[in-house]
Amino acid sequence: MFKFRLVFILALLVSSQVFYSCDTTKTADDYTAYLFVYFTGNRAGEEAVHYALSRNGFDYYALNDDKPIVSTDSISTTGGVRDPHILRGEDGNFYMVLTDLKTDNGWSNTEIILAKSTDLLNWETSQINLAEEFSEFSDISRAWAPQTIYDAEAGKYMVYFSMLQPGGYDIIYYAYANEDFTALESTPKQLFYSPDEKSCIDADIIKKDDKYYMFYKTEGTATKGIRVAVSDSLTSGYVPEEGYKDQTDRAVEGSSVFKMIDSDKYILMYDMYVDGKYQFAESTDLLNFKALGADKVSMNFHPRHGTIIPVTESEAAQLLKAFPSEELPLLVGARAKAIRQQNIVTDAETATMYLPVYADSSLTDLDPQLVTFPGVSLLETGTKDFSSNAHSYTLSLPDGTSKTYTVEAALANNPVLDGFYADPEIIYSEKDQKFYLYPTSDGFDSWSGTYFKTFSSKDLVHWEDEGVILDLKKDVSWANRNAWAPCIAEKEIDGALKYFYYFSAAQTIGLATADDPAGPFTDSGEAFVGTKPQAIKRGGGQIIDPDVFIDPNDGKAYFYWGNGYMAGAELNEDMISYKEETLAELTPDGTFREGTEVFFRDGKYYFMWSEDDTRSPNYRVRYATAESPLGPLNIPEENMVIEKDEDNEIYGTGHNSVINVPGTDDWYIVYHRFTRPKGITMGRPAGFHREVCIDKLTFAEDGSIIEVTPTLEGIAPVTIPVE
Repeated sequence: MFKFRLVFILALLVSSQVFYSCDTTKTADDYTAYLFVYFTGNRAGEEAVHYALSRNGFDYYALNDDKPIVSTDSISTTGGVRDPHILRGEDGNFYMVLTDLKTDNGWSNTEIILAKSTDLLNWETSQINLAEEFSEFSDISRAWAPQTIYDAEAGKYMVYFSMLQPGGYDIIYYAYANEDFTALESTPKQLFYSPDEKSCIDADIIKKDDKYYMFYKTEGTATKGIRVAVSDSLTSGYVPEEGYKDQTDRAVEGSSVFKMIDSDKYILMYDMYVDGKYQFAESTDLLNFKALGADKVSMNFHPRHGTIIPVTESEAAQLLKAFPSEELPLLVGARAKAIRQQNIVTDAETATMYLPVYADSSLTDLDPQLVTFPGVSLLETGTKDFSSNAHSYTLSLPDGTSKTYTVEAALANNPVLDGFYADPEIIYSEKDQKFYLYPTSDGFDSWSGTYFKTFSSKDLVHWEDEGVILDLKKDVSWANRNAWAPCIAEKEIDGALKYFYYFSAAQTIGLATADDPAGPFTDSGEAFVGTKPQAIKRGGGQIIDPDVFIDPNDGKAYFYWGNGYMAGAELNEDMISYKEETLAELTPDGTFREGTEVFFRDGKYYFMWSEDDTRSPNYRVRYATAESPLGPLNIPEENMVIEKDEDNEIYGTGHNSVINVPGTDDWYIVYHRFTRPKGITMGRPAGFHREVCIDKLTFAEDGSIIEVTPTLEGIAPVTIPVE
């Protein structure tokens, strides 16, 4: 048998730090932050224990500049440790267990590591060679992902892990640790084996309402993922629930569940190891989960298989003191309701924070209710006058030093809607003298939204949510996915105003009608445009992005659509079909991607379109003019309408509509952008985490469009002239 006990002092790595212990017997009311314990990869030096902290449980920042918090060689026989699981014990101690494995030497191992601490800083460790310790398992080829849970009935800490023996599958075993947490008391027993799933690894058990929920990864099957088995007993009787609990079709492993502080919500997190990131999914019953979008979770590091526990403010402070990082954001948020939470910008390098404030909020007496990084104290609080200048705030760090942050607050009418919306269509309704916005409901992975909403306003600044007006899964029989890019027309039919709502669904175009701009809308029962007309010669592209235009000169209506091509045709008087003989391909040039928008001003027809990909920060709008609603198009030499503003970190400005304030020559462009500030760091998901904005659209004397600079402040409320 090879087993030894080792005490390691983390001060060996951070020699300038002074460590102190704390009382770890805490209640949920004491917790103020979250500790993430993880490793980072398979390469040399990455199989080691790392720490990160979060104030809200979703945004994590690595401590110790994302370097290991302990020398792996001092605690491991292989030179690598993986899958760290940490538990706050019933006795006030912390318990951590790890896989002893360095994958440079292959994926076989026989040892796990037990560690115990009173303060998260100083750990006593023991290495357990399962093959040498227990003759029944002398032939194992691997022992992976140990975890610990307290068995109240036995009064002991149970350690469970997977092992693989020749000719079999990975099985979850368990054994109790001795009182010192330095060894296993007896031969491991089988805890869970699912023959239908073949191997099962990475078990994680959490207790809720007298039941035990074991999350585990299936292996050796065509469909791999995270499942859950439930039992009334900790050590037996686990019955798998149907289906997988991970909310992705990507490869996953290393699931772990933690409970949010002061909440009934649980977070199931899992390692999307091929993609180099984690996904979080939330639940209140541990059976039904909803994935959190990429905007909700952020990490300034790339973790692998780890665990999260809540910690107190004093524990966070001592961790930050022991393992400082160079560019931690010492201010991480502001709780005031007047502030747009989604758009707060913190820059750790310049020690600044920008607070976007809603319209009608006061800057003269604003208390931002600033939120600090865990373990950091704010010395000034209360109301300040932000109307003319920024203010300095002093932050006290656990090592006795301080740092000053400059905080600026400004009115920000962009975005105009809270949350994620894109592809905005806008009209002014003569029926009730209000503006209506009809966007794509965004924030769904890979543009997978299935419903449409509308919002109303009397001044283009204050918007009221009118609710869902069309739900593909409930209201549409012929398509149930990809609800995108709608457009709408208000037209008098038989003496009454009617509303014709064209929308993209399942890469085709549908039509729904209503008697009111806020619905309810009734689907026509079939696709309005279901196939690409033969008259459109340009290859490729999708049947999406409709636009409808009613010519103010003669009342005729026109319909446009296309991705990769621009098609246009005159609609029949009933608005539910188009005149095939008028169908024309209007694709302006190679910059055309999608998102046609047509309007008329001062004798000219304007055609706008979006260039590039909505996932690109360079997504932008160009235009052409014509003398008729069906072209031909004349493209100005300078035809940019709006594009990114890197100085203000505004990206992906595209897929727009245009609105004229009735009775005036005031025009506005309505468009979407990446969510700010997170969008530019999100990669591909930025393309489905977008925000709707409005800015002024102006024209030169010759009718050419003056390029729009996207703004944060947006526009002032507009007034409709009284006739």
